[in-house]
Amino acid sequence: MKQLDVPLLYRLDRESGLQEVSEQLDRLEKHAIDTAPWPDYPYKPSVTFSVAHSNDCFFVKFYVEEDAIRAVFRRTNDPVYRDSCVELFIAFNDEPAYYNLEFNSLGSCLMAYGTGKENREFLSEAVIREIKRYAQLSVGEEAEAPVKWELTLVIPVEVFCFHGFTSLNEQSCKVNFYKCGDDLPKPHYLTWNTIKAAAPNFHLPEYFGELQFL
Repeated sequence: MKQLDVPLLYRLDRESGLQEVSEQLDRLEKHAIDTAPWPDYPYKPSVTFSVAHSNDCFFVKFYVEEDAIRAVFRRTNDPVYRDSCVELFIAFNDEPAYYNLEFNSLGSCLMAYGTGKENREFLSEAVIREIKRYAQLSVGEEAEAPVKWELTLVIPVEVFCFHGFTSLNEQSCKVNFYKCGDDLPKPHYLTWNTIKAAAPNFHLPEYFGELQFL
């Protein structure tokens, strides 16, 4: 099981500009989402992420380079996993329930909470709106050049609304990070911490890694 420490950035908070947050995350260690557990889906775009926090906010930045991009869904809780999509699933206090946060390259977000894939409660648009998002896209001039995109997230602690957290400091939790794209020319399902299952399924918290907010 992988373990990940989330550093505290004193100079950032929920009011910090998204570009400043993005630049600060660029300076931190990058972690690869590079495991393709299912042989039927061997395609592996290049995907990394960096993380930090400011006691009352979780900062995440994804870096993606892939052959093609799809960005159709724009409304809250649309099925963004069918687009070019990055995801993080997080469970607190060794509880069986967990949050899933899924974003396409536009920053459109699906977020839910529950104990399994079929038993989930979508969070309200009012809650999800609190997540600040900064999307950047770069397309090369050459026909075969890969598409590069980045997504910076500022996730206030209140977004984890089934918990009464006022601070993330010293919180430990279980987490996994993913990259997928169900409707892309090359469908793919990549994980940070590996999963053992017969078919693609990210909703397996027994395969989450450990995360510690320092």
